[in-house]
Amino acid sequence: MEWIKQCVSCFMVLFSIIDIIGNTPTIMNFKTKGNLIDSKKVVLACLCIFLSFLFLGQSILTIIGIDVNSFSVAGSIVLFFIALEMILGIELHKTSESAQASIVPIAFPLIAGPGSLTTLISLRAAYSLSVIIIALVMNMLVAYLVIEKSDFVARKMGKDGLNVLKKVFGIVLLAFAVKMFAANAYKLIQT
Repeated sequence: MEWIKQCVSCFMVLFSIIDIIGNTPTIMNFKTKGNLIDSKKVVLACLCIFLSFLFLGQSILTIIGIDVNSFSVAGSIVLFFIALEMILGIELHKTSESAQASIVPIAFPLIAGPGSLTTLISLRAAYSLSVIIIALVMNMLVAYLVIEKSDFVARKMGKDGLNVLKKVFGIVLLAFAVKMFAANAYKLIQT
């Protein structure tokens, strides 16, 4: 039972930071400009980026001399600002538009961006690798369905519905950022 609870918790954290529902208007914007977005290509690219960072991210940090707690504190600050963007409806990070919307900017940095990559490394301190991978795959399945059906989702939820959902997940993400900051800052102070 605890394992299922951890999977759901990890899924929710990743779902909040990936914010595929909140990114539906952005995806729709690219589609209305004539960009073809290949859902399979987006999800496979994201999964490759996520898994590479999940398995190699900590090694890369070690090589450059940064411990996971320091990276997690820095990541929690990034997540804090992303959550503020979601809650307050402000834009601190601007993405550029490209003709190849499937990979850039949809897969990277919209879905597999700095916040979600930072979150992956931070999650390793709280969850087992199997829990993270299951939560990640579940999120990629949701991302595939949402991208594939983004027109339908946008019509059904409406602009107000998407905004409300984005704010709710922004609050969840903000709470996670505060929790992650507190836990890792405490560990840094102890050392």
